[in-house]
Amino acid sequence: MAKYKILIVDDEPDNLQLLYRTLRGKYDIMKAESPAEALELLKTNDFQCIISDHKMPGMDGVEFLKLSSQTHPNAIRLLVTAYSDVKILIDAINYARIYRYIKKPYSPDELAHIVEASLEYYQLKLDNETLIKDLKELFSGTIKAIIEALDAKDSFTLGRSRRVAFYSAKMVEFLNLDKTQAGIIELAGLLHDIGMIGVAEDILNKTQRLTDEEFEEIKKHVQHSVKILEDIKQLYDVIEIIKYHHEHYDGNGYPYGKKGEEIPLGSRIISIADAYDSMVSNRAYRQGLQSEEALKLIEEKAGTQFDPQLIGVFKSILPAASEEIKDFETKMKFHLENEEQALGY
Repeated sequence: MAKYKILIVDDEPDNLQLLYRTLRGKYDIMKAESPAEALELLKTNDFQCIISDHKMPGMDGVEFLKLSSQTHPNAIRLLVTAYSDVKILIDAINYARIYRYIKKPYSPDELAHIVEASLEYYQLKLDNETLIKDLKELFSGTIKAIIEALDAKDSFTLGRSRRVAFYSAKMVEFLNLDKTQAGIIELAGLLHDIGMIGVAEDILNKTQRLTDEEFEEIKKHVQHSVKILEDIKQLYDVIEIIKYHHEHYDGNGYPYGKKGEEIPLGSRIISIADAYDSMVSNRAYRQGLQSEEALKLIEEKAGTQFDPQLIGVFKSILPAASEEIKDFETKMKFHLENEEQALGY
């Protein structure tokens, strides 16, 4: 296996040499005596770990590590600092996406252990991202078949799974979640309603108000979804999101009565995307609402049905996301119409 490549940055030659001596041999090390020199190295090298001193002339380590995240977003960033003020360190970590800090003075063994643990985390993230990519490829045909079967059973669902997944993916992007979480939430968005296959068609297609008993049958689609997917062990995290996407922020949802942040983040995201798309979609017994009306209803349920913070995120991504969806569906409709003409339908 190739060695991890590490960039170390410190304006003090003695400190730089100590870092180098501690890590050489096990890793492929490159040194820089200033942030400017380090930024040049970042242009032509792929680093898995970047270690920077904090106090340096011209540009401090926090600012440098923030800039490094633009070219090396997946690299592990470590800050070497003499600061002991926790607030300063937390702000630095959030600002520059620093994985952790190394407090001066440190022993070589301590440094080596921190770097090793950090790179284990890097590899775990990489492996998880690869797994999600492989899962998407492995199940793409199966997922497509399931969604098409659901669309054929209930015309109301036509395209909904894809739209909910798309809105959810845009919210994830806005929140800057890592690729693994993003992939899991997107898959959950695609599959969140597959349990509707287990609900009787006369209930799904009913044009009058549902009775209490019929609504109870609709609510069972969550358990149906879990049942369909539970034997696929690789989808455990996806199932955990699907299980809770009808829970309410105040605990009055179904089927488990979870509330607040007990509900997984992905479930809270999909809950908003799903509710919005349901409200703006046409049904046999009613016209879909205008976007502004649907948003107003969602905002009225901030803190009761929905996570108030995530409503703000949804409002931020909605205009551009809606345009992208409209453009995609227009192109798909044009493609299908041309295909039908070519076949003589």
